[in-house]
Amino acid sequence: MSKELSKTYDPKDIEDRLYKKWEDNGYFHAEVDRSKKPFTIVMPPPNITGQLHMGHALDNTMQDILIRYKRMQGYNALWQPGTDHASIATEVKVIQSLKKQGIDKHDLGRDGFLDKCWEWREEYGGRIIKQLKKMGSSADWQRERFTMDEGCSKAVQQVFIKLYEKGWIYKGSRIVNWCPVCKTSISDAEVIHEEQDGFFWHINYPVVGEEGRFVEIATTRPETLFGDTAVAVNPDDERYQDIIGKTLKLPMTDREIPVIADSYVDKEFGTGCVKITPAHDPNDFEVGKRHNLEEITVINDDATMNHYAGKYEGMDRYECRKQLVADLDAQGLLVKVVPHSHNVGTHDRCGTTVEPMVKQQWFVKMDEMIKPAVEAVKNGEIELLPKRMDKTYFNWTDNIRDWCISRQLWWGHRIPAYYCDECGEMVVALEKPDVCPKCGCKHMTQDPDTLDTWFSSALWPFSTLGWPDKTEDLDYFYPNDVLVTGYDIIFFWVIRMIFSGYEQMGKAPFHTVLFHGLVRDSQGRKMSKSLGNGIDPLEVIDKYGADALRLTLITGNAPGNDMRFYWERVEASRNFANKVWNASRFIMMNLDGMEVTEPSLDELRPADKWILSKVNTLAKDATENMDKFELGIAVQKVYDFIWDEFCDWYIEIAKVRTYKKEENPESANAALWTLKTVLTEALKLLHPYMPFITEEIFCTLQSEEETIMLSKWPEYKEEWNFPEDEAVIEHCKDLVKGIRNVRTEMDVPPSRKAKLFITSEDAQVRKIFDENKEVYVNLASASEITVQADKSGIGEDAVSVVIPGAVLYLPLEDLVDFEKEKERLNKEKDKLTKELARSRGMLSNEKFLNNAKPEKVQEEKDKLAKYEQMMAQVEERLAQMK
Repeated sequence: MSKELSKTYDPKDIEDRLYKKWEDNGYFHAEVDRSKKPFTIVMPPPNITGQLHMGHALDNTMQDILIRYKRMQGYNALWQPGTDHASIATEVKVIQSLKKQGIDKHDLGRDGFLDKCWEWREEYGGRIIKQLKKMGSSADWQRERFTMDEGCSKAVQQVFIKLYEKGWIYKGSRIVNWCPVCKTSISDAEVIHEEQDGFFWHINYPVVGEEGRFVEIATTRPETLFGDTAVAVNPDDERYQDIIGKTLKLPMTDREIPVIADSYVDKEFGTGCVKITPAHDPNDFEVGKRHNLEEITVINDDATMNHYAGKYEGMDRYECRKQLVADLDAQGLLVKVVPHSHNVGTHDRCGTTVEPMVKQQWFVKMDEMIKPAVEAVKNGEIELLPKRMDKTYFNWTDNIRDWCISRQLWWGHRIPAYYCDECGEMVVALEKPDVCPKCGCKHMTQDPDTLDTWFSSALWPFSTLGWPDKTEDLDYFYPNDVLVTGYDIIFFWVIRMIFSGYEQMGKAPFHTVLFHGLVRDSQGRKMSKSLGNGIDPLEVIDKYGADALRLTLITGNAPGNDMRFYWERVEASRNFANKVWNASRFIMMNLDGMEVTEPSLDELRPADKWILSKVNTLAKDATENMDKFELGIAVQKVYDFIWDEFCDWYIEIAKVRTYKKEENPESANAALWTLKTVLTEALKLLHPYMPFITEEIFCTLQSEEETIMLSKWPEYKEEWNFPEDEAVIEHCKDLVKGIRNVRTEMDVPPSRKAKLFITSEDAQVRKIFDENKEVYVNLASASEITVQADKSGIGEDAVSVVIPGAVLYLPLEDLVDFEKEKERLNKEKDKLTKELARSRGMLSNEKFLNNAKPEKVQEEKDKLAKYEQMMAQVEERLAQMK
């Protein structure tokens, strides 16, 4: 490799080349090694429909930082990658793709359609992986898995059969969330509740046998009326005591339904009478179970009305609603329509309003299975970060319902249940039975449903390591150490992995869950296709490089908090990369042709010890932050150290000595050794965040190690702790800052040098400034330096600067060109004289005072006060000049 950095930092020139080097050398790969401690992270598997978005970029950057950090600390670090078949999401995409070709999925049949899904997987499955590689993700790609590969599928089948045999998986009629567009049940977690404007339709149900008497109900879904099997009132509601047990005529039908009493009814809400439709409402379903009510499904799978709706049969649910309301009105049964804003469940995939329906589905019993998952977080066996996520977690576990795991889809893991065509006997087994165990019939048909996609990803931490086989990998790398994920999939995935880990493995799947927030646009809005405000991470990488994107995503990032994306911040990150690059080039140019040796402690100057001490403390602080998963705080400290302490101070201080190599070779050697050593340490601390630029510089700077990736993470060394030297240099920095402030205020050009008098009654302070002139002479633009105890011999007009422990004096004539300054001040005086005359003239003009708006008059008064103040300052400066 060339031992010189190119003039400018160009990410395009280095990133792909370095990534190929890392992969070719197998640096990301982990094998079982009992001499090392393992550290495992499992990648949340992106969908094979995937296109890298900012959420993926943040998620994977955080994981990569942790894995690179642990790898450098000497752990056997495994970052297990893979992709998810994402059943419903993929099926929807494939159906859309076929539609464009004029093909319907049913025309292909199940096997033909699945062939198309596998083709889709071949084409798109690897796309997001390539994009993750562009980010610098150091996952073990040799171990890449897919949720429907042979091993993972075997794990899914085993778990299903195990839970079924235990009685924890069952088939039953239950209310499920039904998507009429995707024509499948979906889990509660896939339903988004949106506030929508709707109506309450108040309808009169006639009381049978009491002419002219009605019960008034209010509903947001009048079209479900055909499935009503009762009207319920609260047993304590005095208004309706006399009608409990009576029957009502169900409008628009020839049916009669009873009035029942149930404490589920809220007396204060609506009319206090509630229509009960067990087949189309989860709460009504429970009421129906308590009162043995019939479940009448009145809506088809495609959201059209069925034969129970009479003349409305075949109509779309909303068309039926419109017609029915008009007919009820015509019959005098519509009392009123009241606007009402309410929560409506929509499918997170297609945005369709979900229809609650009673369906035969497969469920997992959750009451027992959830218990270890609750206990684990309560007793600290699993830690959720930030801590506030506990509340969200327990809120879900406390209200958990049985998990509906069957989906009416073709793409996914098929349920291993078989039915006898003759007698209907059901068998759950790994392989299709040859004969029915009950009647001996040889015709067995597999259940057409597939499993919820989260059923397979719930097993991800152990199925990827070879479970259900007892593998070496599983024994060594399980449980995982950390799970990094967005807070938005805590219910979908995190909780399910936790209860699955305890149920199948007998222990937690991971010790820590690190939640991150969403990446929002600069206005704080969620990035979405509909808003068109999504930013493609690949576009950012193309423009500024992966390191700049990574640094931007992590800087200021706190666990669980959303963050805003600004292009200006990426630019600032790129500027930082340039700063690191240019500083490294400068150091290498000075090292060129030099034989630098490690100096003894005596040969190190206070500035060398100061910067060594600083980088030493930084290593300790950054490590502490990273161990607490405070990645944003750690990188901010590294950034500030490199930019401020190292580049803006130490390099500037060391320049004086590197330029005088011949005069004082020992001092130059100490400075060059310190520059190289501190740069190397800083690059290592920065590496997990900015892997590409640090690798390129590291490999150009030294030849002992072939990669920074496997280099040892910096650790605190007591022998690099120099508090006295830190104090010395802080004094010098105070001096430089004080002088720079004065020069800026007085607008003194940088090229103009001035004498510097340093006074202090403290002999120790004087000694510091006397012995360390080389530290500050250039930075303070000093022509000569005198250190003394008092002010004797210093002119009265000298400008003074007070700093801790000392007062600095700069002769005014050194700072200011008197003739030029006088000329400038006189010009300023003439200008102010004219402005004062104009302003005073206006404010003594009665016409202006009477006709102008009060705020305009006040504005002019404020201007006059400002001009008078400026004039006083100018006259004072001119008097000083004399």
